[in-house]
Amino acid sequence: MLTRIKDLAAKLAPRLIEIRRHIHSHPELSGQEYQTAAFVAGVLSSSGLRVQEGVGKTGVVGEVKGSTQDEHFLAIRTDMDALPIQECSGLDYASKVEGVMHACGHDVHTTVGLGTAMILAQIAEELGGNVRFLFQPAEEIAQGAHWMINDGVMQNVSAILGVHVFPSIPAGSIGVRYGALTAAADDLEILIFGESGHGARPHEAVDAIWIAAQVVTALQQAISRTQNPLRPVVLSIGKINGGRAANVIADKVQLLGTVRSLHPETRTQLPNWIERIVANVCHSYGAGYQVNYHQGVPGVNNDYALTQLFQSAGEQAWSSDRVQVLPESSLGAEDFSLYLEHVPGAMFRLGVGYPDRIINHPLHHPEFEVDESAIITGVVTMAYAAYQYFQRK
Repeated sequence: MLTRIKDLAAKLAPRLIEIRRHIHSHPELSGQEYQTAAFVAGVLSSSGLRVQEGVGKTGVVGEVKGSTQDEHFLAIRTDMDALPIQECSGLDYASKVEGVMHACGHDVHTTVGLGTAMILAQIAEELGGNVRFLFQPAEEIAQGAHWMINDGVMQNVSAILGVHVFPSIPAGSIGVRYGALTAAADDLEILIFGESGHGARPHEAVDAIWIAAQVVTALQQAISRTQNPLRPVVLSIGKINGGRAANVIADKVQLLGTVRSLHPETRTQLPNWIERIVANVCHSYGAGYQVNYHQGVPGVNNDYALTQLFQSAGEQAWSSDRVQVLPESSLGAEDFSLYLEHVPGAMFRLGVGYPDRIINHPLHHPEFEVDESAIITGVVTMAYAAYQYFQRK
């Protein structure tokens, strides 16, 4: 079967390159994936899948029914949305949409999902099970998985598989990670309330900007001395709003940031830890404060057996030299984790780096590129893992 899957993938390769370049040239932001969804639905329908559109707002579901009486499904999830980044790659098929770019590889993910669907549809009689493909919107704003789940995509699903590109792994190889793959990602807003005054007489005011700067510094310093270094936490303030004029002491400042953590116990403690530090700084200088901490998506924790499935499929398809067992988690986040609250699942890393380049630009970079030979690696790995999943049951 592996030989057959590889042969089918080789025949599809030119078409898959066309698909990926079309999606890359026509990126759409989170929740606005109307053209992408219609395109995906058309490819799935023409490949013989049963298709449902408008799932999770702009998501698409396609199903391959195997020769089985079992009504349960293996789900395969890929995401479709792009980022608000102006592309600077210079590619012939670069984004045609001003200020929007596939800088996180979701165009590759969608293509891998479509290629896998096209192959599994051709071997459905020998598959031994049913596969439900979830083409998800809005991963970049961590909302799409919620929308899809609320629309019932996890009904009768027994396990779920996913993929994400990884530029630091060369094309032709994959990476697997047992256990924690990504971090929990939470949103943070801190409001500092001071008292306005003349810029020439700061002693008569309570300078919210200066105090906000002390808060940022205190939080960063405290991480290194009050958090377990073996349980990493990253707190980044990405936006500061405050002030009315150059010669007026600011009476209010808003800090917006993100908090990343790998361990659930640490994550539970972070809101109170942050508030204590903010309170101590603000009370020292006579300011008021408000801390709004919103829990976002949890971390992706790969199921052991399904990770082993990816490793085995990759080693059989490409050799053990082209399968990396990743020693470290990422502090990036993925709403794939929300599906894992319902069923076991695993996500593998698809190498897309150019082997002969000294530098491969990271994800979310305006010059991010992928080695398109990786698409076939992803399709074969995913399709063969799905086939093996049913053989092991």
